[in-house]
Amino acid sequence: MPKLIILGTSDAVPDEQHDNTHMLLIGEDRRVLVDCASNPVMRLRRIGVDPNSISDLIMTHFHPDHVSGVPLLLMNMWLLGRQHLINLYGLEHTVRLMEQFLDAFEWERWLEFPVEIKRLRTSKMTPVLEAADFNIFSFPVKHFVPTIGLRFEFPNSGKVLAYTSDTAPTANVAWLAQGADVLLHEAAGASEGHSSAAQAGEMASQAEAKALYLIHYPTGDFDSKSLVREARKNYGGPVYLAEDFMEFVFD
Repeated sequence: MPKLIILGTSDAVPDEQHDNTHMLLIGEDRRVLVDCASNPVMRLRRIGVDPNSISDLIMTHFHPDHVSGVPLLLMNMWLLGRQHLINLYGLEHTVRLMEQFLDAFEWERWLEFPVEIKRLRTSKMTPVLEAADFNIFSFPVKHFVPTIGLRFEFPNSGKVLAYTSDTAPTANVAWLAQGADVLLHEAAGASEGHSSAAQAGEMASQAEAKALYLIHYPTGDFDSKSLVREARKNYGGPVYLAEDFMEFVFD
């Protein structure tokens, strides 16, 4: 019974109740972490997941609120006795800079388990990984740096979840989320590389998604509840505000 757990929902500035946006997909034989801003070890343990059970880490783009915790996570895995392989995925831009980042910490001097880095193509429906109970594909989206959104397909149930990562409105989001049962769309605010909640609603309508969940939104003193009302102006389906530790089950 695969499920996705939201580990953080905030934009770049988190607060006490909202960590930076990242999530975990749990399947029969794979546990896939999507992004890693801060150290996720405590959040993984809070939901009863051994950090060393993570099999794969997908990096959507090279911005610090999405990948700055990768070196610390790898070091913690080593200190916790990890011996088996972990796979890291990202676009060439992301992977190249992450390798430089890890080199700055001299990771090859202390890392004692294998890391396989896999470069993804910048094209629609690029296969990321295939597991027993889900398949993951990436799509290029429209951000300040090369960035991918993700489409999770669950063949046993026929359900689909799409996650935009950071993006301004783009036709690729409609492709990414076409007919999705759940669309996790960022709502950091309209700009050249981000979307407002109203724009997220427009994208959900174009994709004919069955439900819209707003994520990567401003937290702290910001009135985040107003985002749902804003999205509903452009989308007739159910709209929710994603919250930390929310779960989606795809049985």
